[in-house]
Amino acid sequence: MEFALSPRLAELKQRAAGLTGKIMQFEDECEANNGLPPETHAVIRDEVLAHGLQAINMPADWGGAGLTILEQVVVQDELGKLTNALWDAVWRPANCLSACTPEQRERYLAPDIEGRRRDAVAITEEHAGSDPSRIRTTATRDGDGYVLNGEKWFVTVGDAADFLIVLAYVRPDNEPTMFLVDKDTPGVSVKRTPRYTHTFVYEHPEFLFQDVQVGQDAVLGRIGEGYDLTRDWFTEERLMIAARTIGAAERALRLAVDWAKEREQGGDVLMNRQLIQGMIADSVTEIATNRAFTHQVAWEFDQGGDRKTLHAKAATAKLAASEASNRIVDRCVQIFGGRGYMRDMPVERLWRELRVDRIWEGTSEIQRLVVANEVGKRGLDDLLSFTAGS
Repeated sequence: MEFALSPRLAELKQRAAGLTGKIMQFEDECEANNGLPPETHAVIRDEVLAHGLQAINMPADWGGAGLTILEQVVVQDELGKLTNALWDAVWRPANCLSACTPEQRERYLAPDIEGRRRDAVAITEEHAGSDPSRIRTTATRDGDGYVLNGEKWFVTVGDAADFLIVLAYVRPDNEPTMFLVDKDTPGVSVKRTPRYTHTFVYEHPEFLFQDVQVGQDAVLGRIGEGYDLTRDWFTEERLMIAARTIGAAERALRLAVDWAKEREQGGDVLMNRQLIQGMIADSVTEIATNRAFTHQVAWEFDQGGDRKTLHAKAATAKLAASEASNRIVDRCVQIFGGRGYMRDMPVERLWRELRVDRIWEGTSEIQRLVVANEVGKRGLDDLLSFTAGS
């Protein structure tokens, strides 16, 4: 086994770190103004393109960076060090868009890859969170098209996106199906834009769909394929969350260690205090072990492992890394003392921002159910070992 980063991965990590450094200069502006103006987004877009990290999950012959899952994880680890979720300014189209027809690809995916359009995934509803089978949004056949009615919550990037990927039940058989819906389509409106704990570079509006008419060409994939596309999106995104939270935890720990080495209390620096040393040692341990496991699972994805096993392993990685990162950043706030509670400190922003990673794309409780169900159906062997495709 070779655990060291290959020259290719090392170069990608360095390139992603360079892009992260370019974007990091906008953190304070984003925090102060609850977002960034269009001209700043344009600057970031140019930097993303210059670093060749646009649409890292899309094939190179479509205009994306064409990275493997492991390569994506290495990049996301670096981008996760950004506060204010500025990692999301480095666009990564929803992987379900790979199901686009050639015509849909030209209309939606190609400009999305180039950073000229932006998608937002609209799945969650007031009564359908971790369980998408409870959605109430419907698509009723109408001639050669459909009429959509319903409501979607927590549509991340919904303010910046110009088209939505909407999960709805096609009547009369309630077939879960994804639809591509331009945001300016008559009947699409923003119900409200809630305020959240974090200061995210984008918003998470709630959308209403009232008699929204779309054509047959709005169907993404096939009728009834909505859950499969949703599951694939969740699986990969959970692994990327694991990578980003690890990166965030590392940044917080580096800042805390630097502070502990210079801050004197009671005649000595904090770094020499055993209680502080314990916090740092625990944090190093959790970062190192979670990064290693996340890389392992990403490698298994690239080897073509069994998708159900990988679904459970991605859930394991997301659960472990998101919960560990919350503990780590909380310790770092504590090491900084009162300064750690100030919003102009990166550790404070990371502390607020990482909390949602235990909720979105499946709560920690849902991840535990995914893992436990896999154990019940298939046993422990695959989950506790390296697995790869034949």
